Amino acid sequence: MILLKQTKKRYLLCLTLFLIFTNFLSLKTLKNVELKDIKIYGSKIFSRKDIITNSSLNLPTRLIFIRTKFVEKELKLNLSLENVLVSRQIFPFGLRVLIKTRRPFAYGEKLLNGKKISGFIDKNGFFINKKYAERTVLDESALQVFGWQENSRKTLSKILTAQKNGEFELVKISFSQNGYLTLEEKDLQTVFLGFNQNLIEAQLQIIGNLKNQLNKNNFTGKIDNVDLTDPNYPKIKVFKP
Repeated sequence: MILLKQTKKRYLLCLTLFLIFTNFLSLKTLKNVELKDIKIYGSKIFSRKDIITNSSLNLPTRLIFIRTKFVEKELKLNLSLENVLVSRQIFPFGLRVLIKTRRPFAYGEKLLNGKKISGFIDKNGFFINKKYAERTVLDESALQVFGWQENSRKTLSKILTAQKNGEFELVKISFSQNGYLTLEEKDLQTVFLGFNQNLIEAQLQIIGNLKNQLNKNNFTGKIDNVDLTDPNYPKIKVFKP
């Protein structure tokens, strides 16, 4: 009988503690998140203000009502991030923002509403606004990309991968406003690739083959340009002495 009473008391105590803890958590999730409650990890270049400015967060807002996945998508896009994880926290209270930045591979420039925006390009072809880049100084020989466009990112990524693998030595990549693609290569000079970005893999293979042939044959002439707009019929123009 005594044991039964003790068991009942323990049960009531545990239940009481559970209800107190549950109510405490409920009150915490209903508490307003202030600017000071945002904690940023993984990068020192971003401020709490950057998080607010580049997302739909409108503080103060109750913790439970913050749509973390939606905020993640906004920050990843607007801050040119490789990845970002936004999570609600009770202990310590607030919003935890874990950031992974993109690493600049080349200098970049794009047009936004008719205005030139300077920045960097990562190895996957993503544009990084200069003020959101961890590293702002590249080697003097770093590649330059002009006219970056979102719809050309995959094409650019393939070009940068070939460059990184040492298949050729590009100096400049240029996209015109209407999408015409031109490369500047150390030995081949100007390489015209044209509008059809579906041909990029075949075009890159030809560029690599041309470089190999030049090296094997110890070519001493000077090439003016290479036209690969139709990879089935490549045209090479050489300077005549």
